Amino acid sequence: MQDLIHKASILHEALPYIRRFHGRTFVIKYGGHAMTEPALRDSFARDVTLMKLVGLQPIVVHGGGPQIDEMLGSLGVVSERIDGLRVTDERTMDVVEMVLGGRVNQEIVTLINNHGGRAVGLSGKDDSFLRGERVTEMRTKSGKVVDPGRVGRIVEVKTRILEHLVAGGFIPVVAPVAVDDEGRSLNVNADTVAGAIAAATKAEKLVLMTDIAGVKDESGNVASSMSADHVRSLIETGVISGGMIPKVQCALDAIAVGVKKCHVIDGRMQHAALLELFTDRGIGTEITAG
Repeated sequence: MQDLIHKASILHEALPYIRRFHGRTFVIKYGGHAMTEPALRDSFARDVTLMKLVGLQPIVVHGGGPQIDEMLGSLGVVSERIDGLRVTDERTMDVVEMVLGGRVNQEIVTLINNHGGRAVGLSGKDDSFLRGERVTEMRTKSGKVVDPGRVGRIVEVKTRILEHLVAGGFIPVVAPVAVDDEGRSLNVNADTVAGAIAAATKAEKLVLMTDIAGVKDESGNVASSMSADHVRSLIETGVISGGMIPKVQCALDAIAVGVKKCHVIDGRMQHAALLELFTDRGIGTEITAG
């Protein structure tokens, strides 16, 4: 009986958040271990389906770095990263597009659909809704300037296709491949794509699922909440570095144009998104404008 009472109390705790967020858009970047471990994959699919059924409007943007690494390795292709971004030559771009837009995207769509959701897979090339431009140079840690190839940045998100899908009861699942003015594919960091979509759709929240507990402060402790100014100072002082920079930068960019809060959460925990969004305590780091 106590177990049943505890379950009821959890529902009561979630009720104010469900009421507050009903009809609001949530952009969730899905990546890391949550994409590779079966129990976590299943948990994520159930969570996203539940969000939709209780009235939230989730949009999923996924990564797929380990899957790309696996495919490149099988082909004998060496891939280099700079600040969390993959240097992408033409051959690597073909693999990235095949893995992200094909295998990974459809696996996620199938998982959500198997749990009663109505997911639809997209890449930014569909209706050219993610328009990008090529990043022409990047600087390595040694100071060397290199051409990263088909790495891109987002310059425009055409939200119409997303709005139609959401209004029709679907859950968009987006692979982070953009298209340039010449119709060529661009490899864009998934966190960056999620942030751009959150900004364009005026999302209530941007949720970044990672393989860490949250954003650490100067003392090395995970902070439950940080202001955008505090995050910027941590980047300037080098406390935030490497692959964390694109994650927090997309959060800062989204907040700057009106997204209310961004959350960096540990996707290695089952039901991570639900725990962050529907409980008083939360589990990760929220980044706010103030």
